[in-house]
Amino acid sequence: MTHRTVGHPAGLPDKPYASIGAPDPACPVEITLAALHDRWTTLVVRELLRGDRSYSELRAALPTLSDKVLSDRLAQLGEAGVVERDRHPGWPPRVRYALTPHGHRLGPVLQALWDWGAEAPA
Repeated sequence: MTHRTVGHPAGLPDKPYASIGAPDPACPVEITLAALHDRWTTLVVRELLRGDRSYSELRAALPTLSDKVLSDRLAQLGEAGVVERDRHPGWPPRVRYALTPHGHRLGPVLQALWDWGAEAPA
């Protein structure tokens, strides 16, 4: 049996989107990059990879991040299916943010980005 990568350039999957000639929003790579492209997004994901957090815990972990940007990033990550918001009843209401199973899969992606950047020529 021939391995599925035989006849394909290294790193390219045997999928239709691996051969497209222009950016396509439905391409899995474009979807991933769109989910992570805004400033601060990777740092918010990094914090949530460490465990679920309240809004104030995220603010404390990223003290130079503004409230508006943090709220925007959490909303965008929620829309992308990366983060879930869990509201507990009571007064004051308690809200926790956690990565979804899909969001946890970004851990190795961020590690690969880190590794690649760390090896980049100066």
